[in-house]
Amino acid sequence: MRVNLGALSLFVALVGLSSFIFLVVAIATDFWYIIDASKLEASRNGTDALSSHSGLWRTCRVRSECYPLINPFWHETANITDSHRQLLYMHGTFVILMPLSLILMIFGGMTGFISILARAYLLLLMTGLLFLFGGISVYIAYSAAAFQEAVCLLRSKDLLVEIDIRFGWSLALVWISFVAEVVTGAVFLLAARVVGVKRHREQAL
Repeated sequence: MRVNLGALSLFVALVGLSSFIFLVVAIATDFWYIIDASKLEASRNGTDALSSHSGLWRTCRVRSECYPLINPFWHETANITDSHRQLLYMHGTFVILMPLSLILMIFGGMTGFISILARAYLLLLMTGLLFLFGGISVYIAYSAAAFQEAVCLLRSKDLLVEIDIRFGWSLALVWISFVAEVVTGAVFLLAARVVGVKRHREQAL
Protein backbone atom coordinates (compact mmCIF):
# COMPACT_ATOMS: atom_id res chain seq x y z
CA MET A 1 0.00 0.00 0.00
CA ARG A 2 1.39 3.35 -1.02
CA VAL A 3 1.55 5.92 1.77
CA ASN A 4 1.17 9.59 0.93
CA LEU A 5 3.74 11.73 2.73
CA GLY A 6 1.45 14.78 2.61
CA ALA A 7 -1.34 12.91 4.41
CA LEU A 8 1.17 11.66 6.99
CA SER A 9 2.38 15.22 7.54
CA LEU A 10 -1.14 16.49 8.18
CA PHE A 11 -1.95 13.59 10.50
CA VAL A 12 1.24 13.91 12.55
CA ALA A 13 0.68 17.67 12.91
CA LEU A 14 -2.85 17.16 14.27
CA VAL A 15 -1.88 14.38 16.66
CA GLY A 16 1.25 16.16 17.87
CA LEU A 17 -0.66 19.38 18.50
CA SER A 18 -3.34 17.46 20.39
CA SER A 19 -0.69 15.84 22.58
CA PHE A 20 0.81 19.23 23.39
CA ILE A 21 -2.56 20.82 24.21
CA PHE A 22 -3.61 17.93 26.46
CA LEU A 23 -0.36 18.13 28.40
CA VAL A 24 -0.62 21.92 28.83
CA VAL A 25 -4.18 21.60 30.15
CA ALA A 26 -3.15 18.79 32.51
CA ILE A 27 -0.27 20.80 33.97
CA ALA A 28 -2.42 23.89 34.43
CA THR A 29 -5.39 22.21 36.13
CA ASP A 30 -5.86 20.93 39.69
CA PHE A 31 -7.56 17.56 39.26
CA TRP A 32 -4.62 15.15 39.38
CA TYR A 33 -5.80 13.63 42.65
CA ILE A 34 -9.31 13.76 44.08
CA ILE A 35 -9.79 13.14 47.80
CA ASP A 36 -13.38 12.30 48.73
CA ALA A 37 -13.87 12.67 52.49
CA SER A 38 -17.67 12.75 52.49
CA LYS A 39 -17.85 9.70 54.80
CA LEU A 40 -15.49 11.32 57.27
CA GLU A 41 -17.47 14.56 57.14
CA ALA A 42 -20.68 12.67 57.85
CA SER A 43 -19.16 10.75 60.75
CA ARG A 44 -17.93 13.96 62.37
CA ASN A 45 -21.20 15.80 61.78
CA GLY A 46 -19.15 18.87 60.96
CA THR A 47 -19.66 21.68 58.54
CA ASP A 48 -16.01 21.87 57.46
CA ALA A 49 -15.34 20.62 53.93
CA LEU A 50 -12.58 18.02 54.03
CA SER A 51 -12.83 16.82 50.42
CA SER A 52 -10.31 18.32 48.02
CA HIS A 53 -8.65 17.99 44.64
CA SER A 54 -4.97 18.61 43.92
CA GLY A 55 -2.74 19.44 40.98
CA LEU A 56 0.97 19.98 40.58
CA TRP A 57 0.89 23.45 42.08
CA ARG A 58 -1.97 23.72 44.58
CA THR A 59 -4.76 21.98 46.49
CA CYS A 60 -8.37 23.13 46.41
CA ARG A 61 -10.97 22.23 48.99
CA VAL A 62 -14.65 22.03 48.23
CA ARG A 63 -16.43 25.32 48.92
CA SER A 64 -13.10 26.87 49.89
CA GLU A 65 -10.17 28.68 48.37
CA CYS A 66 -7.16 26.97 46.85
CA TYR A 67 -3.76 27.13 48.52
CA PRO A 68 -0.33 26.32 47.10
CA LEU A 69 1.39 23.05 47.86
CA ILE A 70 4.53 22.98 49.97
CA ASN A 71 7.52 24.08 47.92
CA PRO A 72 9.30 20.77 47.19
CA PHE A 73 12.66 22.54 46.90
CA TRP A 74 12.69 24.42 50.22
CA HIS A 75 11.60 21.94 52.84
CA GLU A 76 14.92 20.86 54.38
CA THR A 77 14.28 22.80 57.57
CA ALA A 78 10.55 22.15 57.67
CA ASN A 79 9.12 20.09 60.51
CA ILE A 80 7.89 17.16 58.40
CA THR A 81 8.24 13.40 58.53
CA ASP A 82 10.65 11.38 56.40
CA SER A 83 7.74 9.90 54.42
CA HIS A 84 6.38 13.35 53.70
CA ARG A 85 9.84 14.53 52.67
CA GLN A 86 10.12 11.60 50.26
CA LEU A 87 6.75 12.50 48.80
CA LEU A 88 7.91 16.08 48.28
CA TYR A 89 11.09 14.89 46.55
CA MET A 90 9.02 12.87 44.09
CA HIS A 91 6.62 15.76 43.58
CA GLY A 92 9.50 18.14 42.90
CA THR A 93 10.90 15.72 40.33
CA PHE A 94 7.87 15.68 38.08
CA VAL A 95 7.21 19.38 38.66
CA ILE A 96 10.50 19.82 36.78
CA LEU A 97 10.03 17.04 34.25
CA MET A 98 6.50 17.87 33.12
CA PRO A 99 7.38 21.37 31.81
CA LEU A 100 10.57 19.85 30.39
CA SER A 101 8.37 17.49 28.42
CA LEU A 102 6.61 20.49 26.89
CA ILE A 103 9.97 21.92 25.83
CA LEU A 104 10.96 18.60 24.25
CA MET A 105 7.65 18.47 22.39
CA ILE A 106 8.17 21.99 21.04
CA PHE A 107 11.69 21.07 19.96
CA GLY A 108 10.42 17.85 18.39
CA GLY A 109 7.69 19.74 16.55
CA MET A 110 10.22 22.17 15.09
CA THR A 111 12.61 19.43 13.97
CA GLY A 112 9.68 17.42 12.61
CA PHE A 113 8.43 20.36 10.56
CA ILE A 114 11.89 20.95 9.11
CA SER A 115 12.50 17.26 8.43
CA ILE A 116 9.21 16.87 6.54
CA LEU A 117 9.89 19.93 4.40
CA ALA A 118 13.45 18.81 3.67
CA ARG A 119 12.49 15.12 3.28
CA ALA A 120 15.45 14.39 5.59
CA TYR A 121 15.48 10.70 6.48
CA LEU A 122 17.80 10.87 9.50
CA LEU A 123 16.07 13.91 10.95
CA LEU A 124 12.67 12.24 10.57
CA LEU A 125 14.05 9.14 12.26
CA MET A 126 15.50 11.12 15.18
CA THR A 127 12.28 13.10 15.60
CA GLY A 128 10.25 9.90 15.66
CA LEU A 129 12.48 8.41 18.33
CA LEU A 130 12.29 11.64 20.35
CA PHE A 131 8.50 11.53 20.42
CA LEU A 132 8.31 7.77 20.85
CA PHE A 133 10.65 7.72 23.84
CA GLY A 134 9.97 11.25 25.05
CA GLY A 135 9.56 10.10 28.61
CA ILE A 136 6.00 11.01 29.58
CA SER A 137 5.68 7.46 30.88
CA VAL A 138 8.38 8.38 33.42
CA TYR A 139 6.26 11.27 34.68
CA ILE A 140 3.25 8.98 34.97
CA ALA A 141 5.36 6.53 36.98
CA TYR A 142 6.49 9.30 39.35
CA SER A 143 2.92 10.48 39.71
CA ALA A 144 1.72 6.98 40.53
CA ALA A 145 4.57 6.58 43.03
CA ALA A 146 3.63 9.83 44.74
CA PHE A 147 0.03 8.67 44.88
CA GLN A 148 1.05 5.41 46.52
CA GLU A 149 3.17 7.34 49.01
CA ALA A 150 0.20 9.51 49.90
CA VAL A 151 -1.88 6.38 50.42
CA CYS A 152 0.80 5.03 52.75
CA LEU A 153 0.72 8.24 54.76
CA LEU A 154 -3.02 8.01 55.19
CA ARG A 155 -2.90 4.29 55.95
CA SER A 156 -0.73 5.02 58.94
CA LYS A 157 -3.56 7.15 60.28
CA ASP A 158 -6.27 4.54 59.53
CA LEU A 159 -8.18 7.03 57.44
CA LEU A 160 -8.55 5.05 54.21
CA VAL A 161 -11.78 3.52 55.45
CA GLU A 162 -13.41 6.93 55.42
CA ILE A 163 -11.38 8.67 52.69
CA ASP A 164 -11.39 7.74 49.02
CA ILE A 165 -8.34 8.82 46.96
CA ARG A 166 -8.45 8.48 43.19
CA PHE A 167 -6.88 9.90 40.08
CA GLY A 168 -8.62 12.86 38.45
CA TRP A 169 -9.23 13.89 34.87
CA SER A 170 -6.06 16.00 34.73
CA LEU A 171 -3.99 12.84 35.02
CA ALA A 172 -6.22 11.19 32.43
CA LEU A 173 -5.28 14.00 30.03
CA VAL A 174 -1.61 13.19 30.65
CA TRP A 175 -2.30 9.58 29.64
CA ILE A 176 -4.06 10.77 26.47
CA SER A 177 -1.14 13.09 25.75
CA PHE A 178 1.27 10.21 26.23
CA VAL A 179 -0.67 7.98 23.79
CA ALA A 180 -0.84 10.81 21.26
CA GLU A 181 2.91 11.39 21.63
CA VAL A 182 3.63 7.71 20.99
CA VAL A 183 1.40 7.80 17.90
CA THR A 184 3.22 10.94 16.72
CA GLY A 185 6.57 9.19 17.10
CA ALA A 186 5.32 6.14 15.22
CA VAL A 187 4.03 8.28 12.34
CA PHE A 188 7.36 10.12 12.12
CA LEU A 189 9.12 6.76 11.91
CA LEU A 190 6.70 5.71 9.17
CA ALA A 191 7.40 8.96 7.34
CA ALA A 192 11.14 8.26 7.63
CA ARG A 193 10.58 4.83 6.11
CA VAL A 194 8.55 6.33 3.25
CA VAL A 195 11.31 8.86 2.53
CA GLY A 196 13.97 6.15 2.76
CA VAL A 197 12.15 3.82 0.36
CA LYS A 198 11.52 6.64 -2.09
CA ARG A 199 15.16 7.71 -1.98
CA HIS A 200 16.29 4.09 -2.50
CA ARG A 201 14.09 3.78 -5.58
CA GLU A 202 15.40 7.02 -7.00
CA GLN A 203 18.97 5.84 -6.53
CA ALA A 204 18.14 2.51 -8.16
CA LEU A 205 16.90 4.33 -11.26
